[in-house]
Amino acid sequence: MHKNGISESGIRKATRDDVPAILRLIHGLAVYEKAADEVLATEDNLMESLFVKNPQVYCHVATQNDVVVGIAIWHLNYSTWLGKHGIYLEDLFVIPGARGQGHGLALLRELAKICVEKGYPRLQWWVLDWNGPAIDFYESLGAESMSEWTTFRMTGNAITSLAIPHLKKPNQ
Repeated sequence: MHKNGISESGIRKATRDDVPAILRLIHGLAVYEKAADEVLATEDNLMESLFVKNPQVYCHVATQNDVVVGIAIWHLNYSTWLGKHGIYLEDLFVIPGARGQGHGLALLRELAKICVEKGYPRLQWWVLDWNGPAIDFYESLGAESMSEWTTFRMTGNAITSLAIPHLKKPNQ
């Protein structure tokens, strides 16, 4: 048992049996981020993403008394400047009743270990600018805000219009 109250065995790679819990935590994160209606993922989507022959996305879980209480969903990214892969943390979430017990730290520590083992020079993620507790936590670990960068996203019709320029764009 670590001083933070959880054991090393509390962090592990997700299994197929974890998928219902992973989806529940994804929904919990969406509620926390005020975007509950945006979750379209299903258990089948997660199975197809996480447990295929060559997955492109990975998940580690934090458990407490054999119950999944936290998730870290991540994938590889690439830095052209460094010429190396890194880890992009898509989602880190610990259920409210298990916060403050070291689960989030343990999940991040596991990803940092993977970076060290694989020679990945970067571990990065986004955090909503209003999420003060998360920002404070990440900064306490030595993470730096990349505030000079602006995030862009393209979805739906914008992707289709870019991919197939001869189609009439919306609002035309």
